[in-house]
Amino acid sequence: METELDLGVNGYARFELFGKTFFLTNTHIAIIIVVAVITVLAILANRVIRKADPSKAPGKALNLIELVVDAIDGITKSNMGEKHFRGFCNYIGTLMIFLVLSNTVGIFGLRPPTADYGITFGLAIITFFLIHINGFRYQKMKHLTDLFDPWPLTPINVIGEFATPVSMSLRLFGNILSGTIIMALIYGLLPKFMLLFWPGVLHIYFDLFSGAIQAFVFSMLTMVFIAKNFED
Repeated sequence: METELDLGVNGYARFELFGKTFFLTNTHIAIIIVVAVITVLAILANRVIRKADPSKAPGKALNLIELVVDAIDGITKSNMGEKHFRGFCNYIGTLMIFLVLSNTVGIFGLRPPTADYGITFGLAIITFFLIHINGFRYQKMKHLTDLFDPWPLTPINVIGEFATPVSMSLRLFGNILSGTIIMALIYGLLPKFMLLFWPGVLHIYFDLFSGAIQAFVFSMLTMVFIAKNFED
């Protein structure tokens, strides 16, 4: 049975480079679109901020920008503390915006990039390195010696550290992919006349609501795992 929503990562262009064959897939196309949207929004926001007159009341665009920035700053501050949050606001904000857009592009007929495990695992690896870079930065060698406390549980402690990026990536990947699969089944099984209403309602849940929740959860876990390394 044919479906209108693709489940797989398919190549649309093929090219050779250094003796290897590469493909431009629907994941790449979706990422390019998401990054382009973020870039345009960043440029527009920069222009609005630069043109703002401190002596006048802020306009609607500037109010929206301030609302987003304040929300990101507030979330980061509440999870990482007054002392450290400013150093992570830019990354956490970018991560949240990227994930929200990536998780919700399905509503526009694109395959969410986060339905590809290579994307979610890459983001989780960044979190993994941030955790341990800041662990050594703030705890010095105690960050390493804690793995041997108590020493009989050393293997479990080590496995637990490497399990963090795997569990984070699989959680995000699984939730987004499951929504993609369900929507593909809906489009493939429902009669044509029902496609005018029901898919729209389901897109609101699987793409907008669930996508935003998963972006928030991934970002929260990133902040919590990094923050546990800060000194008291």
